[in-house]
Amino acid sequence: MTDIHALAGAYVLDAVDDVERAAFTRHLENCESCALELAELRETVARLADPTWSVPPPTLRAAVLAEIRRTPQERPGRAGRAEPPRAGAWRRRVAVAAAAVLLAGGAGAATWAAQEQRVRDARTEAGAARDEVGRIRAVLAAPDAVVRGATAPAGGRVTVVASASRDEGVALLEGLAAPAPGRAYQLWLIEGATATSAGVLPSGQGAGTRLLVGVRGKGSFGVTEEPAGGSTRPSTTPLVAFALT
Repeated sequence: MTDIHALAGAYVLDAVDDVERAAFTRHLENCESCALELAELRETVARLADPTWSVPPPTLRAAVLAEIRRTPQERPGRAGRAEPPRAGAWRRRVAVAAAAVLLAGGAGAATWAAQEQRVRDARTEAGAARDEVGRIRAVLAAPDAVVRGATAPAGGRVTVVASASRDEGVALLEGLAAPAPGRAYQLWLIEGATATSAGVLPSGQGAGTRLLVGVRGKGSFGVTEEPAGGSTRPSTTPLVAFALT
């Protein structure tokens, strides 16, 4: 005969017949532990059905272990002995219920792992941002820092602070006209006839601050409008260009 306490998993997944459903419903009126377990299982199912949920509920592992402990185990018997149909059906239903919770838990764990990776990535990015801010401040405070700049014909200004001792600089773009759709402003450090990319602003953006690396020995600085993502070399006439020395 089926243990009435073991019906919780199958009940919440609607894997019981009418007789078992009626019996378990009556049983819930007087069994506080089963009522609590049923509520936890329903919470698990509801959370897994919610596409915005990303953290496995803390009751998940306990619910799975409870289902496993309550699953009737097949005992050794005479070879070829047929199992009663009702018991066999129950075993299948419990297996399905346990598998459903386990699979759902696996999906939740995978989502949780992905979320954890996003957290780690965000921490890495935050650390890099803090490092860049520190380097920008060091350039601005460098005793050999020089300030150069120019105004764009259509309005806006580009300013560069460069430190040869640190071999770094800071470019500040303010109030430039937004580039055409699919285009972006690209920064260049220029030495003779050679222009080296010093960064690309996001597409459509006319203002921003960029840390420049490798300014030592560069004679000038320029800004051009390029395809979004940047070019290997300037493809248009510089919007602004000025000497750094």
